[in-house]
Amino acid sequence: MAIKITEDCINCGACEPECPNGAIFANGNAWNFAYKTSLKGSFTAKSGLVSGVDDEHEAVSYDYYYIVTDKCTECVGFHEEPQCASVCPVDCCLPDEANVETREELEAKMQSLHP
Repeated sequence: MAIKITEDCINCGACEPECPNGAIFANGNAWNFAYKTSLKGSFTAKSGLVSGVDDEHEAVSYDYYYIVTDKCTECVGFHEEPQCASVCPVDCCLPDEANVETREELEAKMQSLHP
């Protein structure tokens, strides 16, 4: 399952540099698939979204930091636990019940982001 950032976020930014997939963005900032990945050209995400890797997508949140579900692998392939949750001072990086994935699915997503 992906991780989500809740409304308890204090916008400290501690989580963003810890994400190996570049799935975390500051409130109001546009996102793309290229950031912190080795992707080139076009990419088809697990959700079915097809996009140029450098194409900017609208921010998911304008109020607090957010995680792009299509890029979050819960740090599988990099760390034993989600790094955002481990550094968050207010414990607002939580499992996203709406986006449950198996370890195998998370590994496959990681491989797709870092071919």
